[in-house]
Amino acid sequence: MISKLDKNVHFHQQALGLRAARHALLASNVANADTPNFKAKDIDFSSVLKEKLASSTSTASLTTTSPMHIGGNKHNSISNNALYRVPLQPSADGNTVDMDLERTQFANNSIKYDAGITFISGQFKSLLSAIQER
Repeated sequence: MISKLDKNVHFHQQALGLRAARHALLASNVANADTPNFKAKDIDFSSVLKEKLASSTSTASLTTTSPMHIGGNKHNSISNNALYRVPLQPSADGNTVDMDLERTQFANNSIKYDAGITFISGQFKSLLSAIQER
């Protein structure tokens, strides 16, 4: 039972962390909308999530023999998976940020992040309800 719960929580942890990282990437696009030659970036969420889940379930891990050793990157860094967007309408200054598309992607990502939080919160509430005596 605990392994099922851990697997489910781990999935949501990875998904929500990736959503938060994508949110920062989209915010960077919006912030640089007026920067000449700025290239808008985004990720393919499902493929990056699959990659994160596959890499985190592997049994290979680094062993450190000293507290001075540098640990691996445990955070949801998506900089290696960021792809440049192809602009629908090129601008004269070389900037590829389309504000309508960025707003849409930003709102979509926010809604899915909130839905993930609501879903996992509901799961914990039902688990707590099952544990408590009534």
